[in-house]
Amino acid sequence: MKTPDRTGLPLAIVIGGSGGMGQACARRLGERHAVVLANRNVGKGEEVADDLRSEGIVATPIACDLTDPPSVKAMVDEAVGRFGPVRVLAGVAGLSPSMGDARRILAVNLGGTATVLEAALPHMAAGGAAVVVSSIAGVTSAPAAEVTAPLDDPLSPTLVDDVEAALGREMTTEDAYRLSKFGENRMVRRSVVRFAERGARIVSLTPGLIRTPMGAREFERMPAKWDLLRRIPLGREGMLTEICDALEFLVSDRASYITGTDLVIDGGIVSALEFGLGRDAEPR
Repeated sequence: MKTPDRTGLPLAIVIGGSGGMGQACARRLGERHAVVLANRNVGKGEEVADDLRSEGIVATPIACDLTDPPSVKAMVDEAVGRFGPVRVLAGVAGLSPSMGDARRILAVNLGGTATVLEAALPHMAAGGAAVVVSSIAGVTSAPAAEVTAPLDDPLSPTLVDDVEAALGREMTTEDAYRLSKFGENRMVRRSVVRFAERGARIVSLTPGLIRTPMGAREFERMPAKWDLLRRIPLGREGMLTEICDALEFLVSDRASYITGTDLVIDGGIVSALEFGLGRDAEPR
């Protein structure tokens, strides 16, 4: 059988491509793209790239520290230099409440995502799409206006200090995660014109409880998540394939009129929480 020609594929950059969700997204995007795995852990990135290459995927790991703008710019420049304009940018990297201190969670999740978008924007291909993977933590509640204001300036070098000053206290890890995801979703909506000027789109994709290694660690650390799982109207966790299906659609030409919005894939849990629904809860 003749090996398919994989040269000249459009570029897809996956930020955080070594995690469970990142690997799944990279594998799916690799069916039609040359994939760059941007990851701080170079060894892990190379390991994942080797796995993808064994499946015939064009995969290249490039070191990248989301909290270091020169590192992010260098990663994007190298990726574009090798494969051309960015057809897909998938922001899958992020720290959960169990994966770091509060200040780092906000700096990586919100500040880092903003840094990546800023670096990639001048290189977006016409018809390209950026997808920021968020969380239901960002849509279940909104902070006060005085806290939202610094979140709307995610590239500020004083982002973390400004948010804590607005809160009037130190953040908990749960605060930082929730605020980072709320800020990501706002950032997507606020960036819609800048991406449109490049002929590109930007959307956020908000997963609920998804079966991943990181998700399993959260269940171990936060038993309350079992109560959340019990209240999901569809009665189960989501699967990585369901996230990949949504991502594949959002970056395709079939979604060419979808931009500046959020797709929630949560089995109905956000609605259940909003209206007090559940198997043993009375509707509001």
